[in-house]
Amino acid sequence: MRSCVEEEEIQMKCIADHARVFRLPALFLALLVMLTSFAAAQTKIKLGTLVPQGTSYHRILLEMGEKWRQAPDGGVTTVVYAGGSLGGEEDLVRRMRIGQIQASMLTVAGLGEIDPGINALQEIPMVYRSLDEADYVREKLQPMLEKRMLDKGFVVLFWGDVGWIRFFSKEPAYAPKDYLKMKLFVGSGENDQIELMKATGYQVVPLEWSDVLTSLQTGLVDVIPTVPFHALAGQFFGSTRHMLEVNWVPLVGATVITKKAWDSMSPAKQAFMLKTATESGKQMESNSRKENDLAVEAMQRRGLQVHPVPAALEAQWRQFAESVYPKIRGHMVPADTFDEVQRLLADYRKNAKSEVAANSGGKP
Repeated sequence: MRSCVEEEEIQMKCIADHARVFRLPALFLALLVMLTSFAAAQTKIKLGTLVPQGTSYHRILLEMGEKWRQAPDGGVTTVVYAGGSLGGEEDLVRRMRIGQIQASMLTVAGLGEIDPGINALQEIPMVYRSLDEADYVREKLQPMLEKRMLDKGFVVLFWGDVGWIRFFSKEPAYAPKDYLKMKLFVGSGENDQIELMKATGYQVVPLEWSDVLTSLQTGLVDVIPTVPFHALAGQFFGSTRHMLEVNWVPLVGATVITKKAWDSMSPAKQAFMLKTATESGKQMESNSRKENDLAVEAMQRRGLQVHPVPAALEAQWRQFAESVYPKIRGHMVPADTFDEVQRLLADYRKNAKSEVAANSGGKP
C-alpha cells in the first residue's frame, strides 16, 4: 500500500510530465517562428552577367556581393553567374522578368531590351568625341532613364562604361568600305543592329559571345567589335591580329535589380546596397579604362598591330556614321532621346569653347 505522501509525489510528477509535454511544442513553435523570421530577413540575389570569370569586373562583383552580406536586417547572399553561363543579355532580361534571377550587369544591348531610350548612350556611332562627352550626356540623361526603368520594373544600382569599342579583324582594314568583304560579329538578339548593318551592305553573323572564339578559329567571323580588355581576356586577338583605333562607340552598361526584389527589402538594406553598388561601379569604370590601355600593350607584345586613325580617315568614318543616323533615329533610338543627346552635346561643346576662350584671354 502506498502512503499518502507517495501518492502525492506521483501525482505531482504526472502533472510535471504533462506540463513538459505541452510545453515542448510551444518551444518548438517559438523556435520555428524565430528561424522563419531570420530566413525572411535574409535576401538571396542571383546576378547574371556576360563578363568573363576571373576578370577584374567579375572580381569587383564578387567583392560587392561579400559587402552585401553585411547589409542590415539579415544581410544579402549574392550568387554571381558570369561568362554568359545563363545565356546572352536578352536571356538575362527574360530570366529577371520571370523571377529566375533578380539582378544582372548588362550592356546597352541588354538594357535596351527594357527601355530603348538607353540605346542613346551607345548606339549612335561617333556622336561622342571623347569619354568626357559620353560621361556628361549619361549624367544628364540618368534621372529620366532611371525613371523609365523603374516604371518597367527595374532599379538601377550603378552605371558605367568600359571605354571605346574598337574593331579587331583578321586582315588589316582602315576605311568603312574595307570591312564590306569581311564577316562581322553582332550579338544575337540585337535585331535592330543586325538590320542596320545589313542595310548598309555588311555581312553580319549573329552569335552569342560564348561562341566568338570558336567562330574566329573556324572562320565563321572575321571582325569583332569590342573593347581591348575583352579582346585580351577572351583571347580573340590570337585570331584577329589587327585593331583599328577608331572611337566608334563607348561600351556602356549598368547593373540592375528587379523592382520586386528591391521592394522586398527594408529601406536600410536598400541604402546599404545602393551605396556599396555605386562605389563598385566607380571602381569598375576607373579600372577598366586603365586596363584597356594595358591590354593593348599586352596584345602588341604578342603580335597585335594597332592602326591609328588620322584626321582624314576619321572624317570618312564620321561621314559614314552620320549617314546612318536617319536609320537610327526613331528606330534603334527613340527620336526624343536621340534629339536630346544632340542638344546636350551642343551645350557641352559650346561651354567647352567658352571656357577655352576665357582661359586664353579671349584669343582664338
